[in-house]
Amino acid sequence: MSPTYKSIRIFAHTIDAHLPSCRSPLAALLPVMAAVFIAFLVIGLALPVLPLHVHHGLGLSMFVVGLVTGSQFAAAIISRVWAGNFADTRGAKQAVVIGLGTAVASGLFYLLSLAFTRTPVVSVSMLLLGRAVLGGAESFIITGAVTWGLAILGQEQAGRVIAWMGMAMFAALAPPSVRRSTPSVAFFAVALATTLVPIVTLLLVAPLSPVLPARRAGPAGSHQPRSRSGSPSRLRCSHAPTR
Repeated sequence: MSPTYKSIRIFAHTIDAHLPSCRSPLAALLPVMAAVFIAFLVIGLALPVLPLHVHHGLGLSMFVVGLVTGSQFAAAIISRVWAGNFADTRGAKQAVVIGLGTAVASGLFYLLSLAFTRTPVVSVSMLLLGRAVLGGAESFIITGAVTWGLAILGQEQAGRVIAWMGMAMFAALAPPSVRRSTPSVAFFAVALATTLVPIVTLLLVAPLSPVLPARRAGPAGSHQPRSRSGSPSRLRCSHAPTR
């Protein structure tokens, strides 16, 4: 072995010992955060459009506007426990995928409601169903994403995971102005986006490594999420020099 080659190997070993052995936590979470942002963007898009469509487009009362708007959040609350159990037993990525697929179904209900605008009762019934389905989708997406993030970084960084997922969610809930569009046209655009955007998000999530459900180990029930390869999925960084 030449002295030059030996010196290069020593230098490379020294650099490897003093640099982090993995990506930063934020970089590891960015793909999941992007999925949360894109998924919740369709929820934010409907917020300024829905009251105009129901009240002016369908000619229904403000009580019905409140009922349609609140049905999503009621469904989200009811489905939270189910979503959490699904993420724990079937896997976090699977929960996000199910949530995105359900969001596509809600967009189809939105589009279907537009076919019955001349029968407001039927149209708003389809809209209520779509909002309820979207509430369930929201539960699966955010619950699965938080569970996924905890599996990546570990329980000791739970606060960081919840904060970053919350940032991605609330950043998406800043809808643009739709004052230049008529209620029917604006709602059609929202319905189309609610159908297509989750499909694009599914393409973003598909290549990501899944995390298998936690398996109990021992009588105490201690467990740790594992990747498909069977190794622990927690992101471990070593910032200190190796002795």
